[in-house]
Amino acid sequence: MELAGRGLFTGEPVCLRAHPSEPDTGIWFLRTDQNPPIRIAATVENVSKRARRTSLRNGTVAIETVEHWLSACAGLGIDNLQVDLDANELPGLDGSCRGFVETLHKAGIREQDAERTPHVVTDVVRVVDGDCELVALPPLNPEDNALEVSYDLDYGPDSPIGHQHFRCVVTPETFEANIAPARTFVLQAEAEALRANGLGTHLSYTDIVVFGKDGPIDNELRFPDECVRHKVLDLIGDLTLLGRPLVGRVYARKSGHALNHDLVRALRRQSQEQARTAFLARRPVVSIQKVQRILPHRYPFLMIDRVVEVEGTKRAVGIKNVTINEPFFQGHYPGDPIMPGVLIIEALAQIGGVLLSQELEHKGKVAVLLSLDKVKFRRAVRPGDQLVLEAEALRVRSTTGHVRGRAHVAGELVAEAEIKFILTDAEPH
Repeated sequence: MELAGRGLFTGEPVCLRAHPSEPDTGIWFLRTDQNPPIRIAATVENVSKRARRTSLRNGTVAIETVEHWLSACAGLGIDNLQVDLDANELPGLDGSCRGFVETLHKAGIREQDAERTPHVVTDVVRVVDGDCELVALPPLNPEDNALEVSYDLDYGPDSPIGHQHFRCVVTPETFEANIAPARTFVLQAEAEALRANGLGTHLSYTDIVVFGKDGPIDNELRFPDECVRHKVLDLIGDLTLLGRPLVGRVYARKSGHALNHDLVRALRRQSQEQARTAFLARRPVVSIQKVQRILPHRYPFLMIDRVVEVEGTKRAVGIKNVTINEPFFQGHYPGDPIMPGVLIIEALAQIGGVLLSQELEHKGKVAVLLSLDKVKFRRAVRPGDQLVLEAEALRVRSTTGHVRGRAHVAGELVAEAEIKFILTDAEPH
């Protein structure tokens, strides 16, 4: 599909072309006017701080005002899409996302074979900025598979925009009828300030909803509560930056883009913690008995408690539970116990040995540590931490193996290294 227009803030001409993307690739933008073209994924990690809009950035290249397009995609249930742009801002259209919805419908929406994996809110997540608030709550019914949004808009008794409240369960039908047509709005003083800064100079009062003291200037509202509906439109678009459909209830009070992004970051942390908990609860794929057959280490130098993932000869993940009973805590900062960094690297070398053994076990060879490179320690590891040890094969030859090791605690990188092994003949048992 293709759609041309001018940016809402910049006024620059832009052509948008959208193409289906592979399952689980998400929505991402391609700045085709750059040489080479710059790719920017629609995720909260790429958000760049901007006033009154959501901007995404990769290095020095940005894309402005993505929220209306993302809202249209989310409202229609579209989650894998490549979007080509030949300028730095999406078409502003009439300030709503109705034009995007109509164009997407004309292009056609295709169901893909892969299952969608939503993020289901399991615990209350709340972010606050002054009297502005956003709260995400679990769905009332565990079988619900939808997003419910409630928004309370109140600019105070002196505002020409009265107190408004809107609530809906987001489905393609409710979104298209009740949210997509709602246009962006500003107060007259805000519009004049934007124009003074060179933004929106191509717009007139008939192109955008501008509120004077007596209401919209030279324009008519599409809904009596169009303002709060547009706030819901923006919120749905910003929630798309989670990278997964959201299932649960979201309550908003006077929130804007910055607070929306804060909620997405908090939900992302919740999602990562859920994934980490599920991952750590997995049963071992390599028993400790087999680990002991692979590695010559024994107490107190066996640094792997279990192996929970092996991807052929490419990647292996193990777990080391760090307890106060570790013998090295008796002499290594006993008043402030810290796991020795060299032992973390030793643990990475051991999971590297387990990985290489997947190929060496039937060749009569074992991996012996040869050298370390790019060793970095990021934070201290203490009693009670659970080390997740990951080894990734970089190069394996007949006599040498090269792996990259990373150690994490609660999703945070604590140490990393590149480790080389020499592959020697195993001693007969």
